[in-house]
Amino acid sequence: MTAALDLLDLDPSLTDEERQIRDVVRHLVDDRVRPHVADWYEQGRVPARELAREFGALGLLGMHLTGYGCAGASAVAYGLACQELEAGDSGLRSLVSVQGSLAMYAIWRYGSEEQKQRWLPSMATGEAIGCFGLTEPDHGSDPASMATRARRDGGDWLLTGGKMWITNAPIADVAVIWARTDEGVRGFAVPMDTPGVTAREIHRKMSLRASVTGEIALDDVRLPADAQLPGASGLKAPLSCLTEARYGIVWGSLGAARDCLETTLAYATTRTQFGRPIAGFQLTQAKLADMAVELVKGQLLALHLGRLADADRLRPDQVSVGKLNNVREALAIARQCRTILGANGVSGEYPVMRHANNLESVLTYEGTSEIHQLVVGQRLTGLSAFA
Repeated sequence: MTAALDLLDLDPSLTDEERQIRDVVRHLVDDRVRPHVADWYEQGRVPARELAREFGALGLLGMHLTGYGCAGASAVAYGLACQELEAGDSGLRSLVSVQGSLAMYAIWRYGSEEQKQRWLPSMATGEAIGCFGLTEPDHGSDPASMATRARRDGGDWLLTGGKMWITNAPIADVAVIWARTDEGVRGFAVPMDTPGVTAREIHRKMSLRASVTGEIALDDVRLPADAQLPGASGLKAPLSCLTEARYGIVWGSLGAARDCLETTLAYATTRTQFGRPIAGFQLTQAKLADMAVELVKGQLLALHLGRLADADRLRPDQVSVGKLNNVREALAIARQCRTILGANGVSGEYPVMRHANNLESVLTYEGTSEIHQLVVGQRLTGLSAFA
């Protein structure tokens, strides 16, 4: 972040290690992503496997987990990494977030030792890609109504159903699939080459185009008993994984907002109209000031939540506060930046419209704004408005 945007001098509040991790990821994004991401977005493709191996070499995959080749970094360091990745593109942060905070975290927290040894080391290096199958075509915000079923057949499990809008699915080696059983919701580590599993890439996306998204079909998929995640019982298990991923979004969304604002500040100070830079007009300065204030407020919130997480005191409803506020404000910043850039704001030569389009998806996934409003509302009133 430029010194001008660090209105509250937050940088000194980070540790040397946190700054070092942030800077390493920032350099990676500058060198490896920025020269190509506009083309990836326009073409609707991304070298995800290649990038995953590069991210793995830096220890970014499952970086906040311990053991099994994971870096064991702090929650704040992980958040800063997410911020830098999403400053490049939301799709990159999604790749890392789904790999580490959803698929790897589910196996790390709920899997057997055999499952952890089988999958986590290769996922940490990016040699194996994971995805997380919870959302279904007809059941997004209401996972309790999932239609995917798992039934016992002798000593095996048979899985039938489908999952939709699954990041990494078309390139994944393993999917963490959540299904309803006679004993309640259970999770399964499903190798994607298992007979009966098919993945279809979703095309024609207007958002997150530099991300691989797919649909998973499960047609009487036979799994051994040890494919079940033994520690996962009930809907609380997948929801805890979502909390992990939402935490990364709290930080990541600010990266997109920051990139928009840095781009816009540079543009406004050099774009001349009516004989002077447009940054010298009162209306433009008012927009810039309001956006910078919201950005730094979001960073304060993210940092506070990160310190709570590192102290093992972070609650799911607090993560909802962060996701609700920061994504909503990041999207508002992207839209406002577009107005300052004028027609150039819709050009792929600038990242603003790409970030705005991506943030429309980020606003929806891992819990819509309405869902997080209800989570916060329940915390305030003690009353659930979900049903």
